[in-house]
Amino acid sequence: MKSEKQKMLAGEHYRPDAEIAIDAAAAADWMARYNAASTRPAAERLVMLRERFAEVGDGVVIRSPFFCDFGFNIRIGAGAFMNFNCVILDICEVTIGARTQIGPAVQILAADHPRDPAQRRDFLEFGRPVTIGEDVWIGGGALILPGVTVGDGAIIGAGAVVTRDVATGATVAGVPARVVSSSG
Repeated sequence: MKSEKQKMLAGEHYRPDAEIAIDAAAAADWMARYNAASTRPAAERLVMLRERFAEVGDGVVIRSPFFCDFGFNIRIGAGAFMNFNCVILDICEVTIGARTQIGPAVQILAADHPRDPAQRRDFLEFGRPVTIGEDVWIGGGALILPGVTVGDGAIIGAGAVVTRDVATGATVAGVPARVVSSSG
């Protein structure tokens, strides 16, 4: 039988338990240290990211404050940049490609909840992986919802709510995000 954490990582319905709470507390401690180190040299902050994340490429910059659920489900490619006040809810894998630029207050949400109120009353949760390609630009305040894949070279307009996949090279904007131009 799978543990609740194993179910969470697999994107299945799970109930948060003590093991998950311990992981969340460790992430909270790490975030406090990371966010307090905002004036430290970039090389030191990169080492801190590598302590917590599954994968961190060279030259990654994440400005403080930064928030995540766990950190160990985040993969971020070389040269990627995240501006101030970003959130990644990483109950399952979140991948951000190399050289992707992410504006302030962007939220990348892999965490989800059942649509059935009875399941929510039973405290069930689940997640769906989020994948963001290389060379993507995400404008400030955008929301990337669970299960979304954003193709290489795409542009997400500021404040957009991305509810479905974005094709390679496409530009989307609005609520919900719609294609406004495509290089394909």
